[in-house]
Amino acid sequence: MQVTYWLEHAWLGAHVEPGVALEVRDGRITAVRTGAGGPPPGAVVLRGLTVPGLANAHSHAFHRALRGTVQVGSGTFWTWREVMYQVASRLSPDTYFTLARAVYAEMALAGITAVGEFHYVHHAPGGAPYSDPNAMGEALIAAAAEAGIRITLLDTAYLSSAIRNKHSGEPPNPHQLRFSDGTADAWAQRADALKDGEQVRIGAAIHSVRAVPAEQLSTVASWASARNAPLHVHLSEQTAENDACLAAHGVTPTRLLADHGVLGPRTTGVHNTHLTDDDIALLGGTATGTCMCPTTERDLADGIGPAPALQAAGSPLSLGSDSHAVIDLFEEARAMELDERLRSRTRGHWTAAALLRAATADGHAALGWPDAGRLEQGALADFTTLTLESVRTAGPVPGLGAETAVFAACAADVRDVVVGGRRIVRDGSHATVPDAGPALAEAVAALR
Repeated sequence: MQVTYWLEHAWLGAHVEPGVALEVRDGRITAVRTGAGGPPPGAVVLRGLTVPGLANAHSHAFHRALRGTVQVGSGTFWTWREVMYQVASRLSPDTYFTLARAVYAEMALAGITAVGEFHYVHHAPGGAPYSDPNAMGEALIAAAAEAGIRITLLDTAYLSSAIRNKHSGEPPNPHQLRFSDGTADAWAQRADALKDGEQVRIGAAIHSVRAVPAEQLSTVASWASARNAPLHVHLSEQTAENDACLAAHGVTPTRLLADHGVLGPRTTGVHNTHLTDDDIALLGGTATGTCMCPTTERDLADGIGPAPALQAAGSPLSLGSDSHAVIDLFEEARAMELDERLRSRTRGHWTAAALLRAATADGHAALGWPDAGRLEQGALADFTTLTLESVRTAGPVPGLGAETAVFAACAADVRDVVVGGRRIVRDGSHATVPDAGPALAEAVAALR
């Protein structure tokens, strides 16, 4: 099937062009025609500013049920985690599908065309496997398909509750039993049954050096390497993780991962908050990526990671909404710059174009979709259109489309979203989940 989309304004990676025609066939862009003037006959007209589809490189879909609840009182990361465990304990394949379908629809409405789902709720409460050991993961894949977005299921090894010593971890606590496969070998055997699809990539994740004993890290890394699959890991999110790793192993978590073959260009460290200079050099020198999640990091008071130093060292940056305190990749992009301004008291650490690339092309690459996130011939036909007539985006300066998107727009300004050439959001409404708001309310209520 061939369709032509006419874009009133399009950000083509370096600049904004008016009147761009994209020809799409079989889910890919086959031609980009600039200077097209008015819409050609039969074209689908997208008014506003069109950018490549956004990639949410780090998601825990069930955390969406925590929004608002964990804002009562003050608390810490660790008290937040106890509330998270309570929600996780109520999940089943059916309830997870219902919740994730609505969460992924919320993402689509925010312009997100691909999600990296860091998935560790594998089994039934108590740890017994479902009759289909991948029932929970398959529920997430099905939910993304119904919402119309791509998913990279980052199936996560989560085997222990804490570092015990150099050779082993503490057993999972009762809440964590359903996360664990017991060993990395058992995790790999279960994950083997998950398959890629047209809009699905299967990747791997190490929850953290706390949750995977050092001697089993290489098993997960080898599994991902054999499949050329993305590999993600929560890294130095909390100072307590660093302290425990140093006490048991005499090295930082980053060095421990390097020593066990985890780092490399297919690997992304999530958060990368509390790093030494040597850690930064290791991550950059191995081209290991960094996924920053500013709205979650500030919500949990985790700290501000050294993103400028990481990028300067050679670590590509991507963005995620993580716990979904908000789902808005434009907010994540500007927060990375604005948080750094507060810390350094200087402006201009990234251009708007660089921030938008982190939210698009670099995010897709981190999720195993290197042919997405760009409006160019041969790329996947995934793109997002923002209105230029809202109270936030009205009156843009000609040519400053990236600046308008990153520093003025928000998720509510998304009007149209196309994934694989198919329009899944039309004029601000989702094509297959028109009741995303009520659906989210009902799904969240069932888990509280």
